[in-house]
Amino acid sequence: MASAALPAAVEPKKKGNVRFAFACAILASMTSILLGYDIGVMSGASLYIQKDLKISDTKVEVLTGILNVYSLIGSFAAGRTSDWIGRRLTIVLATVIFFVGALLMGFSVNYGMLMFARFVAGIGVGYALMIAPVYTAEVSPSSARGFLTSFPEVFINFGILLGYVSNFAFARLSLTLGWRVMLGIGAGPSVLLGFMVLGMPESPRWLVMKGRLGDAKVVLAKTSDSPEEAAERLADIKTAAGIPLDLDGDVVAVPKNEGASEEKRVWKELIFSPTSAMRHILISGIGIHFFQQASGIDAVVLYSPRVFKSAGITGDNRLLGTTVAVGATKTVFILVATFLLDRIGRRPLLLASTGGMIVSLVGLAAGLTVVSNHPDEKITWAIVLCIFCIMAYVAFFSIGLGPITWVYSSEIFPLHVRALGCSLGVALNRLTSGVISMTFLSLSKAITIGGAFFLFAGIASFAWVFFFTYLPETRGHTLEDMSQLFGSKATHKAGVAEADDDDVAKEKKVEMAATN
Repeated sequence: MASAALPAAVEPKKKGNVRFAFACAILASMTSILLGYDIGVMSGASLYIQKDLKISDTKVEVLTGILNVYSLIGSFAAGRTSDWIGRRLTIVLATVIFFVGALLMGFSVNYGMLMFARFVAGIGVGYALMIAPVYTAEVSPSSARGFLTSFPEVFINFGILLGYVSNFAFARLSLTLGWRVMLGIGAGPSVLLGFMVLGMPESPRWLVMKGRLGDAKVVLAKTSDSPEEAAERLADIKTAAGIPLDLDGDVVAVPKNEGASEEKRVWKELIFSPTSAMRHILISGIGIHFFQQASGIDAVVLYSPRVFKSAGITGDNRLLGTTVAVGATKTVFILVATFLLDRIGRRPLLLASTGGMIVSLVGLAAGLTVVSNHPDEKITWAIVLCIFCIMAYVAFFSIGLGPITWVYSSEIFPLHVRALGCSLGVALNRLTSGVISMTFLSLSKAITIGGAFFLFAGIASFAWVFFFTYLPETRGHTLEDMSQLFGSKATHKAGVAEADDDDVAKEKKVEMAATN
């Protein structure tokens, strides 16, 4: 009976509108290339940086992972900035900051300057990571929201692949020049992205929050499946923003508490005194971000050349060439995931993905343990097992946990706390990533590299239990429905929530919005 309540995947009715939303989502999500490129390029560049600057493994760990910690500043600042200047200009700001950071990395002459450059680039990455999925979720029709909101993860993977290719392409340059070109060349795309984003419309939800109903109607008409859906979306957003449904006009006054009192209200409702539904949303949003990184994806992606070396593959060209295969695998499977999110749903993909990651991590850990216990022998089956399990791991991650984390967290928070909620999720995501990337080499020495991946397998097992027991299905629900969805006590059992109870209220909203 529960299955009857599962919202059906709705095919877009107005292809032109979906194409427009598609274009907006692509432009916004392309900023995620900045993070992906940095992750991919540092996996290889760090090998040459260590040789050129003669730094220890500990300094390599810090240099590699510190960008994730620095990005916390950007992700927290992005929430307030996007509420102040809008989602679109915040994306432009992210590209400008990363451009400066990439140039500084390319011209760095010592370790200290390189660390400062990564501080600047990290702030830009934090801005981009927080705002891209928020903008995409707010501009997308519900029928294609999962597909479109997965784009940030698509472009992160594409950026990783570009970073791997850059490593392979510039590895033949001189030691002092090669890694600087690898890092500095990332400044180029950020300039182009900044200018392209200026052609995007502003988020309709931000426009309504500012009382610009006329502009919001134009954007909703271009990004909804039908006029009826545009009217319903407008009515829902007005309700969430506290604007009476019968209040109309191009520009209206928005009733709200100003300044510090409004900020305190948001923090109180989300953090200090949340309702049970809001607490469920918060734990779900930050929990999925934590487990995405704690299950070890950055250990594989950032240190893939070292992992492959531990598995018995030698030679820089072979190591970097194999990492390109990892990047290609991630990119292919993330593209597959984008077409499944609105057909299969978030929950089934998430559970299947995490289960596959657990099996792959156990296999990788076993293979690495065998290889490390026989350093003087070339055990072919163990090497093949390691390579296969790495490919399987990144494939399972990319088809579920990778994209769903950004889709899920960007769609579950209510409008008035969305910026803060997404900022908290991204902050925990980057902090966890920073801890993993700055401790992996030390952890591998302490408990062996095989032991490290057994540990990640254990964490992934806890993640699967958390997803199964706590996260409801969100496919087919509007963003404004989420509080009701997470307030249902049965959602974690069936993975769905009844949406039919408020059909009459929704019809009234649509009628009132359509007549305004």
